[in-house]
Amino acid sequence: MTNSPPRSLITRLGIPPTLVWGYVGLLLFMVGDGVESGYLSPYLTDQGFSESRVALLFTVYGIAAALAAWLSGALCDLWGPRRVMWAGLGVWAVFQLLFLALAIPMSSYPLMLLAYGLRGLGYPLFAYGFLVWVAAVAPRARLGTAMGWFWFAFTGGLPTLGSLVAGALIPGIGSYATLWAALALVAAGGLIALLLVRDERGGRRLAAAGPLDTLLGSITILWRNPRVGVGAVVRVINTSSQFGFFVIMPIHFTRTVGFSLTQWLHLLSAMFATNIFANLLFGVLGDRIGWRRTIAWFGGAGCAVSTLLLFYVPNAAGANFPLALLVAAFYGATLAGYVPISALMPSLEPHHKGQALAALNLGAGASTFVGPAVVAAFVGPLGVAGVVWIFAGMYAVSCVLTLFLKLPGEPGTADGAPQSDAPAAAPAPA
Repeated sequence: MTNSPPRSLITRLGIPPTLVWGYVGLLLFMVGDGVESGYLSPYLTDQGFSESRVALLFTVYGIAAALAAWLSGALCDLWGPRRVMWAGLGVWAVFQLLFLALAIPMSSYPLMLLAYGLRGLGYPLFAYGFLVWVAAVAPRARLGTAMGWFWFAFTGGLPTLGSLVAGALIPGIGSYATLWAALALVAAGGLIALLLVRDERGGRRLAAAGPLDTLLGSITILWRNPRVGVGAVVRVINTSSQFGFFVIMPIHFTRTVGFSLTQWLHLLSAMFATNIFANLLFGVLGDRIGWRRTIAWFGGAGCAVSTLLLFYVPNAAGANFPLALLVAAFYGATLAGYVPISALMPSLEPHHKGQALAALNLGAGASTFVGPAVVAAFVGPLGVAGVVWIFAGMYAVSCVLTLFLKLPGEPGTADGAPQSDAPAAAPAPA
């Protein structure tokens, strides 16, 4: 028996070695994308735009993001992940320039809707294009961990480090110039990922079907395999509250609870600093105890509780920063409980992984407009408290829905053979 060569630290951590620079570039890209997340809403209201108009702007952005998120999986099948990521970088840069150079200086709301809305196509093409690349490269036994690292980089930028960058730059150069700095960060991250990653699978199309069959298949899979459709709904619910809270919580925490904008940005950073490490924890935990179990109890049930605490604890305690920090960190951690769904979804349809990931990405993108849309529709009649209860109810529903996400081979599925929802252990070295 021969000894196998020692594995590198990167491999032991569960990161596909050929994609290391992709993770680095994704982190920097999402830092730039997340710079605005903690302050764009109050900044635009200070420019004279109503909260409902700002919510509509975020909703249009989210609709574009949902479309791009769905297309990212289908286009990766047709073009390969690298070309999809190039398209995302180009779209983000062009429409951010239009937003900053014309729409904001002219205070033109229609132009803002056009520029900011179409910019929403950019980050999903880039980020979820890389997600498909990870799914194509990572071994199944470590897929949950590899996806945990993806979400570590994604949420490390949006909004964790992005909010810290905003908090550091705004006092010195102002809110408007900080948006220009975001463009530089996105460009740097995009170029790092696209120029330094050499993995050849990123340049190849991932499916042999024609364009029409690929695009249609990424939609029809939602009812061809109902479990994939249910998984997409669960993914919508996952981050709906996050994107809804980007609209109302900066205003609520600064104008009702009594925190300063800087304190709110620090809370946001702490919330998602916890989230990025929890992404790794729940990725590894999902590989150990089961993806479905992790999603249902740490994600669905956990978020139902943490969403309510995030609203009611600061409301009762006032501008108590340490206490608000605690509930913000708890909310950020429970959002990460859904991380294993990125491994579970392609495993629900092993012969059409690209289509399953397209459905997953559609759910992820849809959350970016469902959250603001819930705010736009209900904050008027129900107030912030009513919106928070709606999100908590959605999380409770997702906990129940997750029980139906059984892998092929599990009891209760068509083939019925017993099988864990976590992947089999990797074979021992020879």
